[in-house]
Amino acid sequence: GLFGNNALFNPNEHFIVCANILGSNYGTTNPLSENPITGQPYYLSFPEFTIRDLASAHNLLANHLGIDTIKVLIGGSLGGQQALEWSLSKTQTIENLILVATNAVHSPWGIAFNESQRLAISADRTFYANQPTGGLKGLKVARSIALLSYRTYQAYNDTQLESVNDKTTGYRAASYQNYQGEKLCKRFNAYSYWYLSKAMDSHNVGRGRKSIAAALDEVKANTLVIGIENDVLFPIVEQQYLAKNINGAQFSSINCAYGHDGFLIETDKLTNIIGTFLKESVNKKIIKLDRTA
Repeated sequence: GLFGNNALFNPNEHFIVCANILGSNYGTTNPLSENPITGQPYYLSFPEFTIRDLASAHNLLANHLGIDTIKVLIGGSLGGQQALEWSLSKTQTIENLILVATNAVHSPWGIAFNESQRLAISADRTFYANQPTGGLKGLKVARSIALLSYRTYQAYNDTQLESVNDKTTGYRAASYQNYQGEKLCKRFNAYSYWYLSKAMDSHNVGRGRKSIAAALDEVKANTLVIGIENDVLFPIVEQQYLAKNINGAQFSSINCAYGHDGFLIETDKLTNIIGTFLKESVNKKIIKLDRTA
């Protein structure tokens, strides 16, 4: 991975902050948290929030920790959307910004995938029962839909192809979809999933600003944008757009059969690309210092 002992970002060398996001059930306030007014979990009365709100929450944490300069801000997918919004808030000095498999505005294609997942969740009548396990059957289906956007035709052929020709049921691909859905249901809840998907839909750096391009022009950090060549959910044209419109941004791509999930799988390739970028960033600083000496 990118983080850990002997990894690119070693906690013995860097002060690493990886905070859970608002709405998620991994520790931050979320739909299953207690509403102080009612004394009961929020469930569907939880207020909707945007990617910009998530970035604001991170900013509050940074202020609490006394952080005014961030050496490297990195995020992929939903995390990349937050990193981009945070860089535009200009609340902290961000020296290096690394955006992986993300975009400036969530596409109609991405929104359609998210809405399809929410349709699956809402088709489960227990979702409206206001209970912690509400909507889990729908969440299982939503996860199955999401996987199709995270992976590719080639990825399924490489990992789920049958070894015999006489099967008429019990396919590996079918078993895999069920397994992944059940796995998510053991660690997540349908309400958080619902709200976070809506937050992703809201992502648009042009909202409340002159335009998307004008907003990107305001990014001051030394920026690296990385795309996945076979990404179905966040096509590489979206990362190319970011790199084109962020001043001085570098662009790099990874060829990976896994599609969007490649940013979670191809850690060796990411390490090489990011490591080179950060070394060049340090060298630029040294050159600038030499020129002013």
